[in-house]
Amino acid sequence: MIIPRRKFLHLAAGVAALPSLPRLAAAQDVYPSRPIHLVIGFTPGAAADVVARVLAQAASPILGQQLVVENKPGAGSSIAAEYVAHSPKDGYTVFLGTLSIVTNQIINPNRALDLEKDFAPVALIQDAPIILVVNPSSDIHSVKELIALCAAKPDKALDSNVIGSMPHFASELFAQKAGIKLTQVPYQGSPQAVEDVVANRTLMTFSPVSTVVGLIAAGKLRALATTTAKRAGALPDTPTMAEAGLPGVETSLWFGLFVPIGTPRAIVDKLAAASRAAMHTPAAMAALRKQGDDPLDAGPDKFAAFMHSEVARWTEVAHAAGMIKS
Repeated sequence: MIIPRRKFLHLAAGVAALPSLPRLAAAQDVYPSRPIHLVIGFTPGAAADVVARVLAQAASPILGQQLVVENKPGAGSSIAAEYVAHSPKDGYTVFLGTLSIVTNQIINPNRALDLEKDFAPVALIQDAPIILVVNPSSDIHSVKELIALCAAKPDKALDSNVIGSMPHFASELFAQKAGIKLTQVPYQGSPQAVEDVVANRTLMTFSPVSTVVGLIAAGKLRALATTTAKRAGALPDTPTMAEAGLPGVETSLWFGLFVPIGTPRAIVDKLAAASRAAMHTPAAMAALRKQGDDPLDAGPDKFAAFMHSEVARWTEVAHAAGMIKS
């Protein structure tokens, strides 16, 4: 049988294309094949922004693709979290969350976001002390003096904070343990909250160590205490809350990566391995430890269990502090 020339050429082209199909599919399956967007819920210069940029620089060579940091501040990072939770489940939009996303959701529930149902935890990567600071021009040199002033002059007890954030929870826990009342002055990010303490417009703030360590060294802020169980490496002369005479105010600010639930486990595992390797590179460890931060190492399963325990723990603290009703 003689096959017409046009039909023969058509069949030949089809046969020639067949071997390339598996190669094309394989190429499409390689992750990552384009830049990854790392979304954070705070302003540039905030603690999460610092960690995000260190991670992006260290992880990009490991993954072979650029990590692009995107700042979407507002609502205690819930805006950024909701954005990522409803993004495609392909690993190209990642949320760098902090403990603040847990605390904010406890007191400001967002019906469009369920942390344990909408997110797949990837890795717990970093931990930072929270420091209580005041303006150095004040007569306050200790936690006891601060408590005494707030008790005697409640109108002066102005506390700069990102409402719903971990520093806000730390300040509420502090007030509860000290038996005082603080007036919360809201800000979008820690840098802005700190600026008003530096300018002497507010009395105090609890802030991640990375945001205040430089200002403390420059004499623009006075550190009174850290909320961690041991002294912060970046501020070895600053006592813990327990050492300062107020035990029970103990916490720190952790940072972790999340992707939308339903993202393939292979992608989750690759991101987890890359972030773990990145945060343990000498450059990343030097950059973050200079600010008092320490790398953490918990993969998807451990991080998921930890998240569950954190939600339970801080819900209980919020009830005890009167931040939410029973």
